[in-house]
Amino acid sequence: MADQKQSPKTEQTEEPTLPGEVVEEEEIEGARVRRRGIYLLPNSLTTASLFSGFYAIVAAANGMFDNAAIAIFVSMILDGLDGRVARMTNTQSKFGEEYDSLADMVAFGVAPGLVAFFWSLNSLDQVGWAITFIYLAGAALRLARFNTQIGSVDKKYFVGLPSPSAAAVVAGLVWCFHEYEPATWLTLMTIIVVGGAGVLMVSNILYNSFKDFDMRGRVPFATILVVVLMFVVVALDPATVLFVAFLLYVLSGPVRALFRRGRKASAESSGS
Repeated sequence: MADQKQSPKTEQTEEPTLPGEVVEEEEIEGARVRRRGIYLLPNSLTTASLFSGFYAIVAAANGMFDNAAIAIFVSMILDGLDGRVARMTNTQSKFGEEYDSLADMVAFGVAPGLVAFFWSLNSLDQVGWAITFIYLAGAALRLARFNTQIGSVDKKYFVGLPSPSAAAVVAGLVWCFHEYEPATWLTLMTIIVVGGAGVLMVSNILYNSFKDFDMRGRVPFATILVVVLMFVVVALDPATVLFVAFLLYVLSGPVRALFRRGRKASAESSGS
């Protein structure tokens, strides 16, 4: 009988894990590998985004509404960087995803809602905090739904208004009008923007994600002139430009949905 060679069994000894240490399992070349600890660079950016959102709340509570609005926009920049840095450095992790989602809830949910409340909505008593809660609940539900839809929806579109864009239109409103005296029209605009952003976040309206935009491809030389012009326009009046830009993006979803519904109705009527 031929000899049968048996491969030696390899035992993996694990070092004792410190109490509270993060341990994750990753699949590398078909094998499950346990990783201890977290990646510093992307999680540091997420922490900076979280701090900016926290600072926005503190600044608004002290009446510095322009600083609060700017801090929310800083959170947006940092939130866009942490994911890209993680992908570029191959440091994605489940911990990072969960931490990023919790930081987004503070920076794009709690912070914009409280900034708008301290600025204008607190004068409306129960109506004011009800509108604020609609926004907060919309942000929480939007983030929870986004986390469950990863990999199951078309990457070209977001289902519902993205929470960073909702935060940007609220922060832009506060930044643009923070020096105005309280007025009925301004309070009404705040109710519409804050409450509308909260409802749009949980809607099924599709928004362009721009994820199919190729930043690494070659473009005509004149394109860089357009980029320079954009920076100049933003620098002239950043509050107004950013508010108008994000307001147009917020309105683009409902407008496109109405156009699609109109085309569908005309197609059905012509086919009947």
